[in-house]
Amino acid sequence: MEIYDNIAISSRIRLARNVDGLKFYTKLQSDIDAKYITNSVMKTLEMFDVFNFLSLRELSLNECNALFEKHLISKELIQNKDISSVAISEDEKIIVMINEEDHIREQCLEKGFNLYKPYRRLEKIDDQILKSMPIAFDKDLGFITACPSNLGCGMRASVMLFLPAIEKSGKIEKLFSDAKNSGLTIRGIFGEGSKAQGYFYQISNSSSLGYSEDEIIDIVSEFIYNVCQLENQERQNLLNSNQEKLKDDIFRSYGILTNAFSLKEDEMIELLSQVKLGQVLGFIDIKNDDKYQKLYHEGMSANLQEIFEFFDKKKENIIRAEYISKEVKNLTQRR
Repeated sequence: MEIYDNIAISSRIRLARNVDGLKFYTKLQSDIDAKYITNSVMKTLEMFDVFNFLSLRELSLNECNALFEKHLISKELIQNKDISSVAISEDEKIIVMINEEDHIREQCLEKGFNLYKPYRRLEKIDDQILKSMPIAFDKDLGFITACPSNLGCGMRASVMLFLPAIEKSGKIEKLFSDAKNSGLTIRGIFGEGSKAQGYFYQISNSSSLGYSEDEIIDIVSEFIYNVCQLENQERQNLLNSNQEKLKDDIFRSYGILTNAFSLKEDEMIELLSQVKLGQVLGFIDIKNDDKYQKLYHEGMSANLQEIFEFFDKKKENIIRAEYISKEVKNLTQRR
């Protein structure tokens, strides 16, 4: 829903699958099993879009972390670096992780609030994987997965949300409670085990057993719709409460972001989000939302290292400040 694009940043569908007869990744008996899974998935994906296949064993740890910062792979995939691989579509929207927590983790990410769009795209690939490979399935438990919460259809439907007004109003704890009561879970910017940063939260279903894919998408979507309405309400309340103080806080953040000599990663995320809040409240213009959103991962440690290839860690905060300052000045304008 385009009207909520400044709240719902992206929608993601993830499907967990495992090969019948093979143990989970922690118990894989040999490299032969890992290679069989990898080769089978690669052969299946060749029928679809052009994919970039990467063996994590052949990547440096920094290259792996850069992919993680971009939300293309998980920490678990990096932990299994010796046997894991990833297939990334040309547009970087479809990602298939191989030998992560499950043998196969298919996911599709789309901009904005529309969970059916990534699901319909991913469904075609999943259907072919199910036809081409012996996927573990039980008539009562559904798809057999490493984590019991993924049993059933094996789907995790999640939306990344930008919720500054709900957080500032002190209603975020109630939102956590409401989500739990609805069978949903709220996580931070990098999913399970991560903290919320820069007002970003991921909301997804807690389990998939007993639900169809469409039912999960509908449940999550209905909750997200209500969250978006609440965020809009609270943004208006913010503007009505003390607009001068709010504007001063945002422009101070803008000043630091565009003039700092040194900038830590966490500080960068918070300041970028304050400027983003300034945009949604009408104080600041952002000329290109996609490019601005990319600054969050481009300014993170591993991606910054990939962009500038510096070797002195002590210079990282200075390089980050110079790069982010320049990009923000190019992309924004105060009203």
